[in-house]
Amino acid sequence: MSDPAVVLDDLRAESEELDRLVAGLSDEQWAAATPAPGWTVAHQIAHLAWTDEVALLAVTDAAAFGKEVEKALTEPDTFVDRAAEAGAWQPPDELLAHWRGGRDRLQQALRAAPPGSRFPWYGPPMSATSMATARLMETWAHGQDVADALGAVREPTARLRHVAHIGVRARDYAYFVRGTEPPEEEFRVELTGPAGDLWTYGPEGAAQTVTGPALDFCLLVTQRAHRDDLAVRAHGADADRWLDIAQAFAGPAGAGRAPKGA
Repeated sequence: MSDPAVVLDDLRAESEELDRLVAGLSDEQWAAATPAPGWTVAHQIAHLAWTDEVALLAVTDAAAFGKEVEKALTEPDTFVDRAAEAGAWQPPDELLAHWRGGRDRLQQALRAAPPGSRFPWYGPPMSATSMATARLMETWAHGQDVADALGAVREPTARLRHVAHIGVRARDYAYFVRGTEPPEEEFRVELTGPAGDLWTYGPEGAAQTVTGPALDFCLLVTQRAHRDDLAVRAHGADADRWLDIAQAFAGPAGAGRAPKGA
């Protein structure tokens, strides 16, 4: 999807849905543990607020963002946790205001970016559309952690198409981050959206395929559920291997979630 305004509208809607989930929480609920080890609900929102801030820096001040990257390189395994920990110490009303303000400023900056702009990031440079898609993916994924912590069930929406898209596009990255070469051939991915429509990626007639509900695929590639608990199926040895390592997010390979009942 090439129009950043469309993705930005969906990013705003995704953020507002999560905002409604956390806006009325008690202090005890903000401190509730989420499935991410050591992270509370407050850590999850603090992480989103921090990432919006650094994304805004990448869009508006590439030199300053470069300094943030240099800092990250000195502590690659801890800088994300450290930023979340610092934000989680804020009182909930201040943290919520911080997140709201930062995401609004990022929206404005991305909407005002000249067509064709590309911005530095921790991986390859991003267009406005790809930056907005990545922010939506993270907002949805961390929102799932929050929902799990609170025992809330979220209705899947067509916005999952953005998460599925980045999950498919990041296929080769999942291999590279593990120091292995990805398969040369493309896979066909066929997902059933929340409304029952079919979302397809990759060449028709490919020898290896992945099929299943779009929600389950998004939970898989964001590592919010274990493969054994999802109805995503691979047909072909390479496709099967990919489902074991798939990740839509940048950074080191995550540990993922344990199967239910483990």
